[in-house]
Amino acid sequence: MTKSVTVLDYGSGNVHSVCKALTEAGANVTLTDNASNVYESDGLVVPGVGAFGSVIEKLKAHGADRLIDKRLTASRPVLGICVGMQVMFETGLEHGVETQGLGQWPGTVKLLDAPRLPHIGWSKVEASSGSTLFNGVEQERFYFVHSYASVAWELDIRPPFIPAHLTWSNHGEQFLAAVENGPLVTTQFHPEKSGPAGLKLLSNWIESI
Repeated sequence: MTKSVTVLDYGSGNVHSVCKALTEAGANVTLTDNASNVYESDGLVVPGVGAFGSVIEKLKAHGADRLIDKRLTASRPVLGICVGMQVMFETGLEHGVETQGLGQWPGTVKLLDAPRLPHIGWSKVEASSGSTLFNGVEQERFYFVHSYASVAWELDIRPPFIPAHLTWSNHGEQFLAAVENGPLVTTQFHPEKSGPAGLKLLSNWIESI
């Protein structure tokens, strides 16, 4: 049975390439901010480009912050991409301004300490053992476009609860490239721009929901 995936339409760019990639990866895709679709679909994708504060403002204007929280409370799968990953953390720090995120995870998204920003291009990632998302694409490169990231994982998950699968990359310093934490899965890179490896990763996520 084909999985239904809603791509959240809240005024962030790049949604059509995300929709196209998800369709190619095997999902039945709807682009909308309709609350019923957002909550009831098998999977929800939260794309994001631009500034942390702007994305948060747009999400809240569409009531999407509450819908995302409602889905995750019910253990319904959510995939965040790029700034859609960053806003899941408690705070974002840009140009000296601290903005409250969605608070699904503790921690702060900050400017990378790197000689050249933004980080644009194809980079290797180091996926954790047992990752569902990176099954079959562990040694591939993925496409990044960003200057900010989370450089630490602060959520303390102890048995009997299952620890998150953390995937790292490096540009000037080590940063989180992806997180798999129960129903919430995120990537700092753009799978929709990452060629066959990105499509395989999206297919892995679709099959898992």
